[in-house]
Amino acid sequence: MPTGALAKKLLLFTGVGLVALLLVGFIFGAVGSAMFGTDQFLDKPEIHLPPQPIFPAAVRDEHLGLLHVDGEAGGESGEEAEAHVTPLGAMEIAVTNTLLSSWVTTVVLILIFVTAARRRSIIPGRFQGFVETMIEGVLGFATGVLGPEMARRTFPVVATIFFFVLFNAWIALLPFYQFLGFTQDGEIKAHILRSAGTDINLPLALALISFVFVEYWGFRVRGFSYLKKFFQLGKIFRGKPSGLIDAFVGFLELTSELVRVVSFTFRLFGNMTAGEILVVMITFLVPFVATQFVFGLELLVGLIQAVIFAGLTLVFLSVAISHEEH
Repeated sequence: MPTGALAKKLLLFTGVGLVALLLVGFIFGAVGSAMFGTDQFLDKPEIHLPPQPIFPAAVRDEHLGLLHVDGEAGGESGEEAEAHVTPLGAMEIAVTNTLLSSWVTTVVLILIFVTAARRRSIIPGRFQGFVETMIEGVLGFATGVLGPEMARRTFPVVATIFFFVLFNAWIALLPFYQFLGFTQDGEIKAHILRSAGTDINLPLALALISFVFVEYWGFRVRGFSYLKKFFQLGKIFRGKPSGLIDAFVGFLELTSELVRVVSFTFRLFGNMTAGEILVVMITFLVPFVATQFVFGLELLVGLIQAVIFAGLTLVFLSVAISHEEH
């Protein structure tokens, strides 16, 4: 059939093109240039862990080293200061590239769910079916941990955490995240957008939301008896020596409860930051096609991190509302 023959030719042409790009990337990447003495296609990348300010312009230029020696852009000296990147101070307020990225993710999520809700029908189309499948998947996951009633009551927060972590990781893989930025001497000094998960402030904020959410439901379901989990002092007041063991166990429970904020924060921050660094380094070592395999890995990592963050929130919530005495 002509259609089948055309499809085979297109597949063959695509395969040959990918192999050619892979070879070109290897030859002109950092690895190939070291082996064959060719010119590198990309300059050595710079990794900046602190989020970089992009607005207002004065704060951005100051922290990215885009000012002249006299402290004013376009000064009379015309001499540029050495390139430097300094983090924002504790009292400085600015829009950073990671904050802007979180706003982009928020807007995308709102558009997806509002559009699906406005065009809903008894017989769903592809888009509505896709959104309903995602929602039902998260709701089913929550139901398996908490039961149907509690899952529906806590679903809005759990689903928001899941979808925000997931889409924030996936949207950051789009090409314009890599090439839009503020430049100096032909080099990008700061990207306009950068994955919000690589800014430790976002994982910390999500960890605190999860922590407060769990403690809120613990008190709401169990009342002040929820504190017995952490302060088991009854036997001590009755003069029983074994009460010291109960008090120590309660202290361990309280410590583990607080440590969750730290573990949640650095688990998400570490994985998202490591993924971005991996993408940058592979692009530098072997440009073009090789990077796509890393993108595929990052799609999986983003999904796993969203499942882990939301899943652990559900598990800790289940423990908090349980009436079983430990």
